[in-house]
Amino acid sequence: MTLGTPKPLLPTAGVPFLAHQLAQARSFGVRRIVFATSYKASMFEPVFGDGSSLGLELVYMTEETPLGTGGAIRNAAQALSAGPGDPVLILNGDILSGHDVGDQVRQHVAREAAVTLHLTEVEDPTRFGCVPTDASGRVTAFLEKTPHPMTNRINAGCYVFTRSVIDSIPEGQVVSVERETFPSLIESGALVLGYADSSYWLDVGTPPPSSRAHATWCWAG
Repeated sequence: MTLGTPKPLLPTAGVPFLAHQLAQARSFGVRRIVFATSYKASMFEPVFGDGSSLGLELVYMTEETPLGTGGAIRNAAQALSAGPGDPVLILNGDILSGHDVGDQVRQHVAREAAVTLHLTEVEDPTRFGCVPTDASGRVTAFLEKTPHPMTNRINAGCYVFTRSVIDSIPEGQVVSVERETFPSLIESGALVLGYADSSYWLDVGTPPPSSRAHATWCWAG
């Protein structure tokens, strides 16, 4: 399915999957979005242009070689207009979620967190990053795709970073936020929060969920 098309551009209910994410982001007040692209990067701009038709400003940043999840965020940060203390919303390009993004951002700001992770519960957490939290919502560990998860609460692929934390990621290097950035922040004592809820959530990164997402969006429309 992705030999000729990157996952975020695969059709879902008649439009590229990413169009649904863009519409959701705009509904929560987002007006400027930076795309972090690598695989078949040249295909994105012809589809979405400058974003004006969507009521958005779109900027495109491309990795010449894949830099991992953290390296991609750091590379895209060159185009951010946010100040060091401002929140930056980051969405994985293959996730459908019905959670309240605005509330996630508000909690991040109110608690002055370094990062706030959207968390959801799944039946099989071994495929995802396992994220235990304490009673206050503070993330106590980040265990990426462990065969022995201590909780079924997982990383749901939507983050709010304080801009200065993004700037601390090494530039031009391959970095994984799951295996390096998040565990390092937790170990250092920085406040990493979990925003847990039970709203609709689906990872469309594999064919069966992708088909289910298409059916869901068709039904919802």
